[in-house]
Amino acid sequence: MALTRQHVRETVETYIRAWTTQDPELIVTVFTESATYHERVLAAPIRDRDGIRAYWQSKVVEGQRDIECDLLSLYVDGEVAIAEWEARFVDVVHGVRKRMREVAILRFEGQLIAGLREYWTSEVIQ
Repeated sequence: MALTRQHVRETVETYIRAWTTQDPELIVTVFTESATYHERVLAAPIRDRDGIRAYWQSKVVEGQRDIECDLLSLYVDGEVAIAEWEARFVDVVHGVRKRMREVAILRFEGQLIAGLREYWTSEVIQ
C-alpha cells in the first residue's frame, strides 16, 4: 500500500500523543522492529524498538513533564516525510520549562517509521 499524507499525519499524531502522555509502549508502535532513531544526527543512532523504548523511558518519562506539542508543518515525498512541531515541557533534570522547535525526517517502510532523524533547538521559557 502506498504511503499517504493522511497515514503520515496519523502516525505523527500517534508519536505526539505518545510524547505528551509519556507512553513508551505507544511510541514503539509507530516504528519497525529494526528502526533507527537519531536524536543527535552526528551521534550513533538508537537502534530497534527495545532501544527506542528504553530511550523514551529515560528521556521522556523520567526527564520531562507537562508536555504540550503542536504539529506545525507536514510534507510527504514518496516514502519520506518531514514534520515540524513545537513543544513546551518541563525539563525535570534542569528544573526549567523549555520550548523546543523540531524538524524530524521520517523514512517509512510500509506503514511504519524505519528511520527518524531529529534536528531541534530549545530555549528556556517562563
